[in-house]
Amino acid sequence: MEIREIMKSPVIAVTPEETIGKALEIMYRENINGMPVLDENEALVGIVVRADIYRFLIDPGHYKSCPVEWVMTKNVVKAHAHEDVIEVAKRLREKDVIALPVVEEDKVVGIVSIEDFVDLFIETNQ
Repeated sequence: MEIREIMKSPVIAVTPEETIGKALEIMYRENINGMPVLDENEALVGIVVRADIYRFLIDPGHYKSCPVEWVMTKNVVKAHAHEDVIEVAKRLREKDVIALPVVEEDKVVGIVSIEDFVDLFIETNQ
């Protein structure tokens, strides 16, 4: 399978001059986590992702005093240790999360993230 068979097209992009607010608005509207940044000649000059914007917007020092409870997701999407990888990958995508705790008999035994699925894909396709 070639990457073109799975890529998103047409590409949604922003320019370097676009505001962060506008970039976030586009990301939310289009349900994407990042976009390429193109100059006036449509040359690739960067990429912007939600996580980068969020880190930029953190009020310096404030995060040191806030408890995790204020920011944590309380309705946790989980995987069970014996579930099929494909089913867990589907859930991760459907729920639009980047990581799932793995449980066995209601005890957390691990965590699986998008990166783990990418690694698996690479390993099984070499």
